[in-house]
Amino acid sequence: MMNQAAIQLIAREISLAGVSPDEEQRLQRLESRRIRPDTELREMEFLFQLQKKPCFARGELVGLSGKAKSGKTFVCSILMALCFRNQLLSVGRNDQRPLHVLWYDTEQSEESTQDILKHRIIPMTGIPEDRFPMERFDIFNVRGEPFTERLPLLETAVAHYSPDLVVLDGIRDLVADINDGVVAQDVVERLMHLASANRCCIVCVLHQNKSAEDRNLRGWIGTELKNKAFEVYECSKSSERIFAWSQTDTRKYDISEQVQFALNEQGIPYLCTQEQLVEAQFNAQRKAADQLQRERHGTTVLPDFNPKYLIRRDGNHHIFDVRLLFSDIMKPGQQYCTEELQKEVYAKANIIRPRVFREVLDQAVAERIVLSSTDPFGKKIYLLPTIQSTVQTTLPFESPP
Repeated sequence: MMNQAAIQLIAREISLAGVSPDEEQRLQRLESRRIRPDTELREMEFLFQLQKKPCFARGELVGLSGKAKSGKTFVCSILMALCFRNQLLSVGRNDQRPLHVLWYDTEQSEESTQDILKHRIIPMTGIPEDRFPMERFDIFNVRGEPFTERLPLLETAVAHYSPDLVVLDGIRDLVADINDGVVAQDVVERLMHLASANRCCIVCVLHQNKSAEDRNLRGWIGTELKNKAFEVYECSKSSERIFAWSQTDTRKYDISEQVQFALNEQGIPYLCTQEQLVEAQFNAQRKAADQLQRERHGTTVLPDFNPKYLIRRDGNHHIFDVRLLFSDIMKPGQQYCTEELQKEVYAKANIIRPRVFREVLDQAVAERIVLSSTDPFGKKIYLLPTIQSTVQTTLPFESPP
């Protein structure tokens, strides 16, 4: 900031130059915003860390996106529970003291909000409910409030309760029309000011567009949020009770690895390896197949392989038309992850056993019917090559020899 002598000197120079009082005031405001290499600024503070990299900065907005029912509220629950313990899944809290949380729920029923608090968030903290420090956790369900009052109420709550972390679930319910660009800009600007003025991190939850291929944040409000947020994270659901979330955008620290978790029988998340997620996915698929068989035939015998793709059976080993199977499943040039292929192979060919699926996929890769590579997050991805790409000498996807 400038000292008083500098301001007076600038004011004198402006006065001599014949500048109007309004212009003089604006120039002084500009000077107060000037940035130099030696400008003393407050060091950025982060609430959490992932892969030993800081994330969720104070004074900033963070976007949390995903399709409907993709685990956004689960991830919010993990973040809120983390404010009361040092480590949860693969995320750590930076501050030694517990953080103050404000959960602002705009879309769920009051019963759902309370149920998540009692049966998910508090159990994840490891603190008995009768000893849980509710004085550090302010929860408001404002679904019953008119949308015109929701943002002013949030501004009042943040200013009054001084939280470290604010979970706004969700930002869409602060506006009548998500495609009103003027209103969207005003709402995001007010949220930015709210986070900055109160030194808190505001996590804004917003759905992605409904199309399966379109992962952009919904509406003009989503565009504004993505442009102004310090970070954006994406949630995804690969099958029943199996979730992942990963960073898609950041202004500072790139976090390449996604957090993968499944849910136990009590609905509490636990950290999974890729192998555990694959196993859990197939267990879920097999459970669904068993249920279907019981409903149809009163038996749990697995369905037969689709004869369209089964060439022959050699003892206990089955020979499949791998080229036909994957050409039916995949579109040339489009990327697929392992989980997507598993679901499609199961749906098309009734191949549900993990061992058989791996044999089929490995055969397709070995014969270069399918090309494999690894994305920036370290996740395996697959591509059905186009006719043109098969004659190239250098490919972005390379199968192992």
